[in-house]
Amino acid sequence: MEKIDFIATDGIELNGILYKADNNIGKVILSVHGMTSNCFKKREDIIAKEANRNGIDYFCFNNRGSEIVKYISKEINGKTEKLLAGMAYEDVLEGYEDIVGAILKLQELGYKDIYLQGHSLGCTKIVYTYNELLEEEENDIINNIKGVVLLSLVDIPMTLKVYLGSKYEDYLNLAEEKEKAGLKNELMPKGAFIHPISVKGFLRYARDNKDIDFAGYGRDNKLEKLNNIEVPLFMRWGNDNEMIVQSAEELVTIVNNIIINPNKDIDFIDGANHGYHEKEELLAKDIVNFINKN
Repeated sequence: MEKIDFIATDGIELNGILYKADNNIGKVILSVHGMTSNCFKKREDIIAKEANRNGIDYFCFNNRGSEIVKYISKEINGKTEKLLAGMAYEDVLEGYEDIVGAILKLQELGYKDIYLQGHSLGCTKIVYTYNELLEEEENDIINNIKGVVLLSLVDIPMTLKVYLGSKYEDYLNLAEEKEKAGLKNELMPKGAFIHPISVKGFLRYARDNKDIDFAGYGRDNKLEKLNNIEVPLFMRWGNDNEMIVQSAEELVTIVNNIIINPNKDIDFIDGANHGYHEKEELLAKDIVNFINKN
């Protein structure tokens, strides 16, 4: 294992852990964690070790949305400044800056076969980033992305509406009032979100979600941004306390019927929850088998 420091494309200082295989076959998994999480989860360790056993390196890093609240460093006009970050204050669209920065670092280290892996909100960041790279014709990066692994991609707008129920409009109105009052960094009341969240963050998920509202399973019969992924695509969910509004069986059927990718592997893991607790080894083997086939 090696600690890797790098810079996001907008100047934010980030770091992560590179698990190195004894006999690397030229492939590396770039892992993007979800809400409030970090690169030290048991799941990361288990997937990394299974990857290493198969000659695949594994890089997981703490993006600006790791933990709940923290400071991050950024050089501005020659001075290092501290900015509020963590899940409560991040703008999920800035995940692009983090992921591209990580890819550039891996390219610098000599990797040419990079597999993007996300969990939960990390999936949202990867799909958004991939589509932005396509739109910007960043072929030097796109050509090194050999596969995409999405673990528990969540339909965020719909899940939030279901979670809040009749209180959804009340919380949205409150957030907009605070925004007008210049209080975007103030925290929303307890109960407005699954984790503590700022007004700015809440509005990104509840109102300003056009760029991340692409997992409308059952709402969107195109799944256009997912279908833009031309490289092999792996998707998994659990069926125990998973953050989905359909059953896992129904969801997998819906997505398989819409996704046109010829190299897709879309399924659920029986008995797994949103974090794949106690199913990590099975998940790891599925991911590595997918990469070895592609």
